[in-house]
Amino acid sequence: MIQQSVKVLWNKKLSTAYYKIGLTCSDHYSSAKPGQFVMLGFAGQTDPLLHRPFSIHNLLISNGIANGFELLYKVVGIATASLSACKAGDSVEIFGPLGTGFLIPSRAKRVFVVAGGVGVAPLVFLVSDFHRKKVDLSNYRVFIGGRTKEDLLCLEEFLDLGVSVRTTTDDGSAGDQCLVTHPVETAIRQTAPDAIVACGPMDMLTCVVGIAEKHRVPCQVSIEAMMACGMGACLGCAVESRIEDEHYLHACMDGPVFPADALKF
Repeated sequence: MIQQSVKVLWNKKLSTAYYKIGLTCSDHYSSAKPGQFVMLGFAGQTDPLLHRPFSIHNLLISNGIANGFELLYKVVGIATASLSACKAGDSVEIFGPLGTGFLIPSRAKRVFVVAGGVGVAPLVFLVSDFHRKKVDLSNYRVFIGGRTKEDLLCLEEFLDLGVSVRTTTDDGSAGDQCLVTHPVETAIRQTAPDAIVACGPMDMLTCVVGIAEKHRVPCQVSIEAMMACGMGACLGCAVESRIEDEHYLHACMDGPVFPADALKF
């Protein structure tokens, strides 16, 4: 983990509330794992005072070395509003990579990837990383859900990687009008996957975990949690544990990626 000041490469507005920003980084990010995150802040600003966590969305790789990375974010408060105002050449502070990443067993050939809204961010990194490693993605299935069409993100990225995508929206403005977990369970009944990975709102994750347990499919989830430090000092990102003798786990150190059976939902 290294704290550094980095430059903004670009900051693209994707829709009314969503942006994608590219940042420079040192080459130690080449070893970053899908599911890890960075803490980002603004030098000299007191509002926001604390750094904020953002999942690494993807690495920018040249000749096998990462020289930058992307963050996908939604403007929801002061910190993300400040980030959306950044322009190419501006500086921000980051430290990372932090936390644990996804660990998909090599024997898992059929994998379901389930995303809700901006929870798609680390999952693009995951699938892209496997693509760079020449993993056969023909039996990967991506399910993306959102409240409206605007909340369906990164469809083109997955399609460009050769992965099939199923979309749902609450209002029916795109894809099927249902919860994203509905087509997930339908697909599992047809042919169960070797693993499920998911990131999104806690209600969605709770349902995904329930489906995985019902069909006895190994599942990993990346949870969203408020963090003040990202290093386990503040203990503000505690989550209830199902592990014996571990009443609580912490998203910043033990996660944000957890085996589904490690957490109480």
